[in-house]
Amino acid sequence: MPMKPITRKEEIIVVASQLFKERGYNAVSMRDIAKAMGMKAASLYNHIDGKQEILSTLILKVAEEFTEGMKKVMISKNTPIEKIERIIEIHIDITIDYSEGLAALNNDWMHLEKEDLTSFVKMREEYEENFRSIIKSGIELGEIKPRHPEVILFSILSTLRTLYLWYQKRGKLDVNVLKKDMVSVLLKGII
Repeated sequence: MPMKPITRKEEIIVVASQLFKERGYNAVSMRDIAKAMGMKAASLYNHIDGKQEILSTLILKVAEEFTEGMKKVMISKNTPIEKIERIIEIHIDITIDYSEGLAALNNDWMHLEKEDLTSFVKMREEYEENFRSIIKSGIELGEIKPRHPEVILFSILSTLRTLYLWYQKRGKLDVNVLKKDMVSVLLKGII
């Protein structure tokens, strides 16, 4: 099936996201983006309102992917452990499909403005609250050892949120191996 042609706006977002990832949002100007695109900065504004639009498009797209994934997990009839396995797999899929967006989400979300910032923070808090409730129900059912839910949540999420950094350096590791081993290490530990 042929891929749909990329629009000029999508192309700008891809190029900008790469620059944000390399230098950070604040260090990249519209002029830098235009130069990387091989066009004049003024021409960029025919396609995009500015850097803020690029950032919010990038971050909110990734945040919505996580939110949709979590919604499916929450309505599933799976056990808490199966739900956590699925969440780990979702993080790995998003890491592979949206590494630039994830870099922006992790490093530059605080530069979002107004409704975009409010919307992002709300999605993130709901995501964490859902994850926390899965962990708590796993502990109540005796599927998960009685450890502090916040420690479990932090341990899993901090690993998953920085996966994109490690995955790039590591080179192309087979995604199925990554899913299997990461699920095993995060859920069963190493001993």
